[in-house]
Amino acid sequence: MLAILMVCAAPVIASYFTYYVIRPKGQPAFGTLIDPQRPLPAISTQTLDGQAGELTALKGQWLLLSVAGGACADRCEKNLYFQRQLREALGKEKDRLDRVWLVNDGVAVRDSLLPALASSTVLRVAPAALAQWLEPATGRRLQDHLYLVDPLGNWMMRFPADIDADAAAKAKRDLDRLLRASSSWDQPGR
Repeated sequence: MLAILMVCAAPVIASYFTYYVIRPKGQPAFGTLIDPQRPLPAISTQTLDGQAGELTALKGQWLLLSVAGGACADRCEKNLYFQRQLREALGKEKDRLDRVWLVNDGVAVRDSLLPALASSTVLRVAPAALAQWLEPATGRRLQDHLYLVDPLGNWMMRFPADIDADAAAKAKRDLDRLLRASSSWDQPGR
């Protein structure tokens, strides 16, 4: 009888021991969580072909944002590349994430970039309004990071500056976790 009692109590005792003594630790997020989250502001936008809009129209989808001027130097091209690769690496979940490039000046976007931007949203925004919403890490510029906005329209994560292939793998892990955790309430598309 005592053996049956021990067999039944063993899982409960093991769980208490694991929780209170061993203390399992989860992996920390690679990106920096933004606390408190900042909602999408009502910033006026303009597409490359001149159509006016508002940034809040992007609600309803996970957004991976990059910010840069229209000249798009090397750092900008790398961010756009990793933005595209991160989305494609999500596989069947990629339709739940939109790529957005916020152009924060009036410089024309090079024609050589347009094929790579075919499935992304490119919007011109006022740099002062954008700087009031997004915030880079200390000692960095707004253009150095990729930013993540949730479907409710809140900026909630900033990925480290100067992302490379190793960092992109860690960023993908964060995206996978977020998409898996939100799968019960978030649907693809707007």
